[in-house]
Amino acid sequence: MPTSSNQDIFTSYVGGASVAPGGREMPLHDPSTGAVWARACVSDDAVEQAVASADKAFRSEPWASMTGYERAVLLRRLGALIVANADRLGRLESLANGKSHAATAAEMKATSTWYDYYASALDTHDDIFRTVSRSAEARIVREPLGVVVAITPFNGALSLGSWKLAPALAMGNAVILKPPAEAPGSSIALAELAIEAGFPAGIVNVVIGDAKASEALATHPDVAMVSFTGSTATAKVLGAKVAAGMKRFVCEAGGKSAHIVFADGDIDGAVIAATQGAFSGSGQTCVAGSRILVQAEIYDTFVERYKASVARIRLGHPSSAKAHIGPVANKRQYDRINGFVAEAVEAGAKLISGGQKPDLGAEFAGGYWVEPTVVTGVSSDMRICREEIFGPVVTIQAFKTEEEAITMANGVEYGLAAGFWSRDVGRVRRVSRQLQAGTVWVNTYRAINLRVPFGGYKQSGIGRENGVEAMDEFSQIKAIVVEYGQAADPFAN
Repeated sequence: MPTSSNQDIFTSYVGGASVAPGGREMPLHDPSTGAVWARACVSDDAVEQAVASADKAFRSEPWASMTGYERAVLLRRLGALIVANADRLGRLESLANGKSHAATAAEMKATSTWYDYYASALDTHDDIFRTVSRSAEARIVREPLGVVVAITPFNGALSLGSWKLAPALAMGNAVILKPPAEAPGSSIALAELAIEAGFPAGIVNVVIGDAKASEALATHPDVAMVSFTGSTATAKVLGAKVAAGMKRFVCEAGGKSAHIVFADGDIDGAVIAATQGAFSGSGQTCVAGSRILVQAEIYDTFVERYKASVARIRLGHPSSAKAHIGPVANKRQYDRINGFVAEAVEAGAKLISGGQKPDLGAEFAGGYWVEPTVVTGVSSDMRICREEIFGPVVTIQAFKTEEEAITMANGVEYGLAAGFWSRDVGRVRRVSRQLQAGTVWVNTYRAINLRVPFGGYKQSGIGRENGVEAMDEFSQIKAIVVEYGQAADPFAN
């Protein structure tokens, strides 16, 4: 892992050690300047090496017979090491996704709690006994699946990767992390910390690769499960290949979340929540509240206050303590985001904030900077209102009735999250049940908690992460039925 200017090559991490450099080198660009800060080696050989290493470690001692209590000890150690290395890990994340260092360091400290949570969950994760008859009982156990592949996104390779890694390790699996090729640093650092925590070599591996590597991992006969976070389009292609091999597939895919403000809601609270819910991490979050729907009688008031709130957001280099948000992750995303905005404006939409590349000086002229952008005058059939942008772009639309708001909110193919503001307890019950989303936030937004299962409806995913429910996703049920009485002979007479 790079620690100085003359150590700038990332390679896959297999069996507790870095793989020798080889294969194709990919430049890694600093999102704030566009300059190359390191390189990553993409090697086709790493897939086979990683699977062999993980499969061997899974079947070997001490992992094969390690108790849940013993795994919990290792998980807590790893969580503590993540906290101790939060600044270093956060900087690697910032170089991959453009988030501020303050935000990513805090994210690392929060991520450590995932390991503590699943360690604690193991304390009460006991087998279940059920009576079958007067002389027989069934013991229902959950066993590990085997080798699990965790395909992670650029906007949180370590943090979102830990949503997969922590429960997978808790249940006794071996894991291969497959981050995006342009964001390998934090995942490799995490695998190194796992060795330091005491996990056996080969239980946590990292493969640097592209879509070809993801497919090779997903279809490998010795891989039992794939957990994927990324676009819906990729999830469909990859999921079909995983299903063809009768493997477990869990995915968290795209989102286009609606954030509804009813006239009886707390407007000022909604303005604050809608600002952070849309622009945190430069909008590079799957649950970004990028579609704000406002009841007509308060529309003008809300837009005025929202525009003032967005104007307070400060762009700056991730290392700056004054920066609220940084650049977007890469040029591909930069071009995509600006393309959505330009298309909407050409179709008649109005920019009330942003839409231009900010002038941050010559040093950052080559960076992937996008101003917080607010677009009005849009219609629900526009692409900007229907497709995930994954950047700091928000649309605001008006609605008249509760029924219209629900129809608009549910009128996209995604169903990852939604939020709304209302003081009417009857409305809270009605609307929260009618919104087609895996998570619905009421009088708050983006309030993700590790104890609460997370996942999507419709085209936003399959299965759930977080909560004790995730432990079920990373394990399989075995029923052991024991007869203690004399065998009955149905053919005796």
